Amino acid sequence: MTSPTKLAKRAPATVLKVTPAGQDHQVVSLKSQSKSYRKEPCPGCPWKTANAGDFPADAFKVSANTAYDMSTHVFSCHESGSRHPATCAGFLLRGADNNLSVRLSYINGKFQNDVTDGATNCSIPTVIWPKPTA
Repeated sequence: MTSPTKLAKRAPATVLKVTPAGQDHQVVSLKSQSKSYRKEPCPGCPWKTANAGDFPADAFKVSANTAYDMSTHVFSCHESGSRHPATCAGFLLRGADNNLSVRLSYINGKFQNDVTDGATNCSIPTVIWPKPTA
């Protein structure tokens, strides 16, 4: 009988910067080895049209670098928090295809083509990336 393989423990996320973004908001920039991503926007997702105006413009200004062409920064789910960071499904659905990290994550199989808007009106579809060939 073989013994079960232990999973390597990932280092916790490191907080790089905390930037105020309005009276009750902040943007936390992390460095993480997490490969997690949300498969559907959470109820309070800032990318949902139903939540328009709930997040201050400053939060999006601080996070704008995630949408730049060839960016290596991703927009993480605010409900996942810094202890269990995950890339935001709303971000993936709303045009993250210019983001280098996102493109590489699809190409390398870290992200699958399984992100859906869950009929929440977050409807710009993500780019369907080809599966890597062996």
